[in-house]
Amino acid sequence: MHISNYIKKGLFLLVIMVLMSCNKEIKPNKQVALEANHPSIILTKEGVKSIRKHLGTIPIFDTTLEATKAQVDAEIEKGIDLPVPKDYSGGYTHETHKKNFLIAQKAGVLYQILDDKKYGDYVKDMLFGYAKLYPTLSKHPQPRSYARGKIFWQCLNDSNWLVYMSQAYDCVYNFLSDEERNRLENDLFKPFADYISKENPQFFNRVHNHSTWGNVAVGMIALVMEDDSLLQRALYGLKDVNLDKKMKDNDGGYINQDGKVGFFANLDEPFSPDGYYTEGPYYQRYASYPFLIFAQALQNKKPELKAFQYKDSVLLKSVSALINLSDADGDFFLLNDAQKGMSYYARSLVSAVDIAYHFGGNNPELLSIAENQNMVTLDDAGLAVALAIKEEKTTPFNKKSIELLDGPNGDQGAVGILRSGDLEVVYKYTTHGLSHGHYDKLSYSLFDEGDEVAQDYGLARFVNIEQKGGGNYLKENKTWAKQTIAHNTIVQNETSHFKGKYDIGSKHHSEKYIFDTRNETIQLASAKDVNAYPGTELHRTMVTIKDSVYSNPYVLDIMRVTSDTSNQYDLPFYYLGQIMQTSFEYSKLKTPEVLGSKNGYQHLYREASATSNGENIKLNWLNKNKFYSYTATTLKGDEIIFGRIGANDPEFNLRNDPTLILRRKNAKDALYVSIIESHGTYSPVSEFAVNAYSNIENVQVLLNSEDYTAVKIEIKNGIKQVFIISNKNNSPNKEHSISLKGKNIKWKGAYTLTNLN
Repeated sequence: MHISNYIKKGLFLLVIMVLMSCNKEIKPNKQVALEANHPSIILTKEGVKSIRKHLGTIPIFDTTLEATKAQVDAEIEKGIDLPVPKDYSGGYTHETHKKNFLIAQKAGVLYQILDDKKYGDYVKDMLFGYAKLYPTLSKHPQPRSYARGKIFWQCLNDSNWLVYMSQAYDCVYNFLSDEERNRLENDLFKPFADYISKENPQFFNRVHNHSTWGNVAVGMIALVMEDDSLLQRALYGLKDVNLDKKMKDNDGGYINQDGKVGFFANLDEPFSPDGYYTEGPYYQRYASYPFLIFAQALQNKKPELKAFQYKDSVLLKSVSALINLSDADGDFFLLNDAQKGMSYYARSLVSAVDIAYHFGGNNPELLSIAENQNMVTLDDAGLAVALAIKEEKTTPFNKKSIELLDGPNGDQGAVGILRSGDLEVVYKYTTHGLSHGHYDKLSYSLFDEGDEVAQDYGLARFVNIEQKGGGNYLKENKTWAKQTIAHNTIVQNETSHFKGKYDIGSKHHSEKYIFDTRNETIQLASAKDVNAYPGTELHRTMVTIKDSVYSNPYVLDIMRVTSDTSNQYDLPFYYLGQIMQTSFEYSKLKTPEVLGSKNGYQHLYREASATSNGENIKLNWLNKNKFYSYTATTLKGDEIIFGRIGANDPEFNLRNDPTLILRRKNAKDALYVSIIESHGTYSPVSEFAVNAYSNIENVQVLLNSEDYTAVKIEIKNGIKQVFIISNKNNSPNKEHSISLKGKNIKWKGAYTLTNLN
């Protein structure tokens, strides 16, 4: 046959094969596609390339990387320890497994960035160690939790483990063989996800920071394994699970409000449109990591879900809200259950700030917080922050007075923060705050340059300190810290707000009356509550006043009580420091006596007391080398009690902090007016006291009617002012006119501060 015939025949066969292939479905190799997609949830392939390109030129990133490498190398040197679980928080097994998931996540990142096999081997060995251990575990031996984990005493901590281990697995996914991945997923990850969800629906199908961690744990491993059924479970909860909507766990709380569960439900319910998280900043800090890390993972893997745009970008707003809920030192204000000293230096906030910057429009103010933190996350978001800092894009985060609304729709009260000079007033008129809420409507705390002046006690717990109740909540959290008398607010008949019952308190919230910070000279937050004590209305107004003739701003506090019945009212003031002087004589008891028998009173000692002659009382004290004074109006016969925390506390679980309580008996209505000043300093080096005495000469109630309350303030330099608030009409456009001591005063708006000189 001629060679040209062979060529023609070959071409004919080739055409036939091409035509046949066009009619045959070409199926891509799913495993190859999966391998190409890793890492992809937090650290991405493109991110790794960019990080490697810039290494050595981005100081804050390079410093973080070196510190992380040193930490992980030290742990690799020690070897992997997987003890059989037995301890509560703070115990050896608990802390070891906690360290394991934190180090594994970091080792996975180092494997990607440094391309060093030893980090891949370390993560691989740890994961296979857990794959061998996990199937042998039953429920954790410690029985305290309503949802016991296997590795940890509660499913919450098991969920922490899976959130971090998912990231570690994503980073070493391509380091493992197909057979190894199948074993890990079938022996460890899928059973783990099923246990914290299907086998513990009372934990998983809730609206609470616990369930957020559970939802995100399942969602993160679902994204790594590209398991859509698990992802749907994470996003929208378990289906066809019959749970009582009011079912309580051991902390109180509920399963869900309206049948919606899962990750998105936990965005809908606890967050207000302003980004305020109803449990308070301490738990917002804790929940911010799973919320934001999962949103980051969804943005990278499922951008069509638009997680960062959900509910008008509430997650991105929440980061700025949380920073605004911190004092001058970055410590979070104590609202509801909260431990003192928690701040935006926590690792969860490092992640939150970087994510918010990278995915939230590159707000340069966030860079100043990142600079304060002096570290970044070792991923795409952290790189973006590091590059922006290097390019000197940083501007200061200017914390101003702000009101953060509470409730899913922003109509369930708020937190009002008044910032004037160095003073910060934190005024709480919120909803209850889920299971971590306290019974303290219209309470406040006060800070001066980051130092507490009038404190909120916070929680009764030594977190992760095993000696104190296994590091968990102590019984005094319910008997003391949650009770109303533990806070700076009114107590009626020695009974906490809502009788101290979650079922009642969770149904109600305070109502905003006025929040106005347009004028630096006078800023005001005012709110009412009619549910704390049925038949009694509470109306409290907090004002900061900054006068050019007075070196520091001062705080005016007006607490107005009207009731249908006669009651005993107690108003505690939790100052911190050493008493210098009082304007009244008091009798100090030789042996302190317990103030009451229940509702927190059983934890207070009466150390001294006095009876008012009807004039102003003044308390002058020193705290951290600053002088403060508290000046308050009284009626003749009012009892003044010096108290101290610590009664009926056999294990010394409570701090022995002081308080001053103003008590009025057999009164239907009551008005408490006080002024707090920061007015002087003391130097232990020079031994000079400067401005050690109060600048307030007198405070007098000129009028307290259904319509108006008027307070006269006399300063020692001769200035006389009157503050007037309309008690019924809060319209900023309403014109008012009243006569006081023969002087007619006219103004527009709900309040006025008038100079009487």
